[in-house]
Amino acid sequence: MFDLRPLLLALGVMLLPLGAMMLLPALMGEGWRIFLISSGLTLACGSALILAYWDEMPPLTIPQAFLLTVLSWISLASFAALPFAFSSLELSYTDAFFESMSGLTTTGSTVIANLSSAPKSVLLWRALLQWMGGIGIIVTAIAVLPMLQIGGMQLFRTESSDSSEKILPRAAQIAGQISLLYAALSLLCMAAYFLAGMSGFDSAAHAMTTIATGGFAAHDSSFAHFDSAAIEMVAILFMILGSLPFVLYLSALGGQPRRLLTDEQTRGFFGILLAAFFLIFLALLARGLEDPLFAARRALFNTVSIMTGTGFTTADYGLWGSFALAIFFLLTFIGGCAGSTSCGVKIFRFLVLWRVSLRALKQSIHPQGVFPARYNRLPLSDSVAASVMNFFVLYLAVWALVSCLLILAEMDVVSALSAAATSLSNVGPGLGSLIGPSGSFAPLSAPVKWILAFAMLAGRLELFTVLVLFAPSFWRR
Repeated sequence: MFDLRPLLLALGVMLLPLGAMMLLPALMGEGWRIFLISSGLTLACGSALILAYWDEMPPLTIPQAFLLTVLSWISLASFAALPFAFSSLELSYTDAFFESMSGLTTTGSTVIANLSSAPKSVLLWRALLQWMGGIGIIVTAIAVLPMLQIGGMQLFRTESSDSSEKILPRAAQIAGQISLLYAALSLLCMAAYFLAGMSGFDSAAHAMTTIATGGFAAHDSSFAHFDSAAIEMVAILFMILGSLPFVLYLSALGGQPRRLLTDEQTRGFFGILLAAFFLIFLALLARGLEDPLFAARRALFNTVSIMTGTGFTTADYGLWGSFALAIFFLLTFIGGCAGSTSCGVKIFRFLVLWRVSLRALKQSIHPQGVFPARYNRLPLSDSVAASVMNFFVLYLAVWALVSCLLILAEMDVVSALSAAATSLSNVGPGLGSLIGPSGSFAPLSAPVKWILAFAMLAGRLELFTVLVLFAPSFWRR
């Protein structure tokens, strides 16, 4: 049987900062009571768990680490939904949980219509959720997923031990350095937005959702509301910065700036991004929708936004033709780099898949030859290659399963395929008039929203972390 005491204690500790963060939107004045009530409930539950289970605890085991990772995100999303449920928006708890899960997983899909009339305290809470989710997934990706050997993440291990004995101390050490850098980038982004012409509130809210590559905007028309080339250039810069490995920033600050240029993930990210931008740009020119300069501006912003999983938009790209839609659909799956706030399959897995496929091709031509596959000039082990291949198969299988469930719930095929992809990859907007850049997820039924919320969680935690809990053998051992 699982010893749940250390898990419940850890959950209590996590609820305290969440409850404290709820006090910030209360300072906005509008709707302050709902945030005080939500904060009080969250702090009370967190304190009760700490008082009940505060004791000398044994180190976490690997199964406990799996379970804690999933329970922490579900618990935080459940309590983070309270301000939405209590607010004047009159959201059901299903909608409130969908919104909070979308925020914490930095997905950016929303069920709130008419954002311009929403209380600023609620808009700030949405931005804070994505900002907290962004730093949370960086720490998870650097300290937890490599230890659990999820989908090839063992490539980024920081120590050789297979034990999770040091999971919390190590996460705290990493979080200390990363959090300072994350906060500094957020402040720089906010200042840049303000200088580019945003109001103070918009600068703060959009800076948090930009560096987290989350995509929650404070206006229904997203960045089209500002219609400013300067603001869009700031967003492009910081969306890209949020999608690169944060450990490389630490290396650069530590005197190794060349690692940012020589890292294969970084080069692969920019290579795919530039190729996608060029194709979208050509598609816009071929349709004659805008003059070349304006077409380049729109193509660059929306390409960066979709590939990084941010989800900001400056136009309804659903009107750009089937070729552009196909490119955006593929970009939904790709995502940014491991160890960033970005989402999707991740660049390093595509690089590993490419190298392993080339090795298999050469091996079929020269059966007696030896062709080692390499990543960042280091040989790839068979276990890493197998993990990455398994991840690809599982990713497609889960996407197909979620799509089928949505179709059974009477969604049209295009919307179902797109909704499954954008939720699993934590991108935000989908395709079609219903959930596209000009639509929202509000009209979807409650069962569909719960399915999509589960897909957001599974995608954000790299699938295996969540799905392993459904294996009977996991609970027997």
